[in-house]
Amino acid sequence: MANRSNNKPIVWRLLHWGIFLGVIGLIPIIFGGNSYYMYVATLIGVYIITIMGLNLTIGYTGQISLGHAAFMGLGAYTVALMTLNGYSFWLALPLGASIAFVAGLILGLPALRVKHHYLALVTLGFGTVIYLFLSNEHEITGGFSGLPGIPRPSFFGINLSSNIAFYFLVAGFLVVLTIMMLWILNSRWGRAFKAIRENDMRAEMVGVSLLAYKLLAFAIGAAYAGVAGGLLAPLMKFIDPTAFPVHESFWFLIMLIIGGSGRFEGAFIGAIVVMLLPQFLRGAQQLYFVVFSAITLVILIFWPTGLAGLSDVFFRRVLKRNPPQLTK
Repeated sequence: MANRSNNKPIVWRLLHWGIFLGVIGLIPIIFGGNSYYMYVATLIGVYIITIMGLNLTIGYTGQISLGHAAFMGLGAYTVALMTLNGYSFWLALPLGASIAFVAGLILGLPALRVKHHYLALVTLGFGTVIYLFLSNEHEITGGFSGLPGIPRPSFFGINLSSNIAFYFLVAGFLVVLTIMMLWILNSRWGRAFKAIRENDMRAEMVGVSLLAYKLLAFAIGAAYAGVAGGLLAPLMKFIDPTAFPVHESFWFLIMLIIGGSGRFEGAFIGAIVVMLLPQFLRGAQQLYFVVFSAITLVILIFWPTGLAGLSDVFFRRVLKRNPPQLTK
């Protein structure tokens, strides 16, 4: 019995990973390689990476950030400018993530000394500054004329210019970054993040450095957004400041709330629901906003843990009606 109980979590992890990788592999088959749907699926993958980083900042350490669109823009413009000037994508992407990480450290150092809505205002101001910089520095960013012709990379001689090929590139990054995030959350860092979220005063009493761990979570979340931006630039092949407005950060926050803040699967659920809902309501733009607003309000009122929390409610009710029977 002991061996069976110890192996059960491993079996469940393998099952979850099998489903996750299976869905990624089956998407091109399900959509028959349709270029538009592969583009949408790739865009969802990019947003999942962004929301994973935001979830670390908000869901696991309780720090409200409205600057993720700016971090994403830093990564996107780094990759765009470097690849357009002949540098390798594989050099530009880590540099873009590093710039976002350093920006997160610089912003986080003074910003994390304030809390709640004050922190939100600081990050919102940072997003505004970055947006104005991208809009007005024409010689560097091209302003609102943008940067066209961003090339897609190759991988060991394999051309990734098609939407299907680039989808698998983003899917590969998604898998790697998912593994990295799981490692972080199950490490000593992750336990410190969760302790801060639950009760920061108690966490500090047991020796957790609040500023250090909050700063680390903030910077890692920014780096994830930088990677997402670096993937978004070659996906779109054209970027301008309108791709990273301040209100885009609010959309990221809504995705996280709908999916489930503080739940690992929340990033996946939120990005998928918010991105796919317009596809089902295409041609009824006003209806889309009505339905979307209604869903957001219902979740905030009845399920503050998001759609990811619905599974807990469902299984709790099922187990209450059909409690497990103990057998000899």
